[in-house]
Amino acid sequence: MRRVVTAVLLLLPLLVAHAPSRLAETSELYVAETTSVLHSPGDPVYLSIADGYVVLRLIVSTRLGEHEALVVVNYTLAVKMKLQFAMRDYYVWIAGVPYTGRGFTYYFKLRSSSGEVAVYRSRGDKYFYFDGVDRFPQVEWVKYGVAYQIFPERFYNGDPSNDIYANYTDELWYNEVKPGRPVLSKWSDPITPLHCCHQYFGGDLKGVTLKLDYLSELGVTLIYLTPIFISGSAHGYDTYDHMQLDPKFGTMRDLEELISEASKQGIRVIFDFVPGHVGIRHWAFLDVYKNGPSSRYWHWFTVYKWPFRLGDGSAYRCWWGLGSLPQLNTTNPEVREYLINVSLYWLGKGFAGMRIDTPLDVLDPRGFFAQLRRAVKTRYPSAYIVGEIWDHRPEWLRGDAFDSLMNYYVGRGILLRYVKGYISGGDAARLLSDYYASIGVNVAGVNFNIIGSHDTSRVLTELGCGGVHHTPSTTSTKKLKLLSTLQYTIPGTPVVFQGDERGICGRKEYFDEQRYPIQWDRLNQEVYEHYRKLGQLKRTLAPLHTSVISLYYADQYVIAYTRGWGDELLVVASTSPSTTNLKLPPGSWVVVYTTDDSATVSSGELVVPPLTAVILLRADAVSTPTHTETPTTPTPAPQQATTPPLGARELVVITGAVLAAVTIAVVVKATKRK
Repeated sequence: MRRVVTAVLLLLPLLVAHAPSRLAETSELYVAETTSVLHSPGDPVYLSIADGYVVLRLIVSTRLGEHEALVVVNYTLAVKMKLQFAMRDYYVWIAGVPYTGRGFTYYFKLRSSSGEVAVYRSRGDKYFYFDGVDRFPQVEWVKYGVAYQIFPERFYNGDPSNDIYANYTDELWYNEVKPGRPVLSKWSDPITPLHCCHQYFGGDLKGVTLKLDYLSELGVTLIYLTPIFISGSAHGYDTYDHMQLDPKFGTMRDLEELISEASKQGIRVIFDFVPGHVGIRHWAFLDVYKNGPSSRYWHWFTVYKWPFRLGDGSAYRCWWGLGSLPQLNTTNPEVREYLINVSLYWLGKGFAGMRIDTPLDVLDPRGFFAQLRRAVKTRYPSAYIVGEIWDHRPEWLRGDAFDSLMNYYVGRGILLRYVKGYISGGDAARLLSDYYASIGVNVAGVNFNIIGSHDTSRVLTELGCGGVHHTPSTTSTKKLKLLSTLQYTIPGTPVVFQGDERGICGRKEYFDEQRYPIQWDRLNQEVYEHYRKLGQLKRTLAPLHTSVISLYYADQYVIAYTRGWGDELLVVASTSPSTTNLKLPPGSWVVVYTTDDSATVSSGELVVPPLTAVILLRADAVSTPTHTETPTTPTPAPQQATTPPLGARELVVITGAVLAAVTIAVVVKATKRK
């Protein structure tokens, strides 16, 4: 069979060029012979296991005309597929078959007013086959709550006695090219030019433990800690020893207490892993610095000239040309073994996963991360592996590297731009459709959905607020509430950077002001209550625990999508400066949350105030029946027994969202500074 390219946008010209003009022209189509229909069982885009279902997707050219799609399982069970996304040139159909661990045979049918067409694999081997093996399992626990990013040095000072240790290890004391002196500050001291990296305020692990009740109140189920291993900076990305905690953050006992106490509150913790580069005081690099080519670790790095001065980026390969960050040679088997052992060691200490720093800058990233994943998943199959890639790279989400990427592409490249008015609701819907059509449903369900972090300006600042001591305007607050509602209701877990839920502003361009310590005596109550309510909804609304999303409607200002296997939850957002009316799908709908209390439902229409997001739940959601064409239905997987498989409603045609499929390059530029 020919190789099916999974980058959907690249296939659009082929779908048009090779498609019959209508279904009646043929009674059979073979995926191996045409590009009018696309399905490849070996690609998670088309077949994955999510939410207890084998999720099957079929991409069909719009040249085939209007139709409905079905998947026929084991020759007898016909499951009606749902139209997940509709674009100008293609449709994405989706269906869920309860996953039992057993394999099955299947093929597809397309029906229209002019006839029925069977879609087979090939002439010589007609039927598709799923062997029952889940080769890219979801990390189930990720789907059920909220993630919270903590920059430990600036979160909370729980133990002032360890503050002084930052002074002993700071890189500026050892840099022979750009020496300096770190700044030790009180919690509310002003920002200095060294704020980004070498101004210390005393935050530590004990401080995180002391705030666990606060995090639990926000619905947090996952803490992502930026690096906590001994290093030469406030941010920690210049590691001196991957196996040693930084004393300024506390002791192993402090870490064990944090993980243990967090677990009691239903919160897991993942660590930030930096495999591509180290700091100038890393023990292996110091050995090279002292002993040159005779060093046992000479081939752990790429040295251009020796002897050299610490900090001289022209003498050795380093990250982004920064002499303080020597690059590790991850093509060296010894280096790989060392790094993999590091990851296994910390997972063994109770961490639930890891975020990988700048993986595309690692030497031979494909080979290294495939090897890392095999080692980690063999011993810790439920460990969550997130790669810090800012743009859209679906090729890294095929089961051989990461469970998710840091989803800046959707958070900043689509949702933030939509709320800021840079793109229309129609453009946002099209980009979201293209995105979700290019990744497996299993991946979508565990996405790491981030908008702002320690590497960006505060989200409120992006929306019009100023610096850290400014108060956001009413408009900025409205936009933040709208944006975060979208973030919390797309598939996956929303990721909140520490303090965003308190209404904090901060400019990246002003010495990374967004990293300023949280001032716990200051709180924007309106913003906090909004995030707290979203956290409750994320933890309790079952449709938000599923991995599916379908676009319902879009226009210049409005975007609306459904969640849940039966489309039982509807999210509507409007950036319009005036009130908008939206016709709701069939059924009785109840508003469960709105960012503006004047949003109402009347006579099958939703009245949406300006700059407002609304979450609605269909009243009959719990009792929605499964729709099949046979008397019996396979029993759903136990963990999803209350959630009906796809096909629970009749075909919904997405009105207003069938937009021109013109490729728009959305490049989220990471102007990242460690």
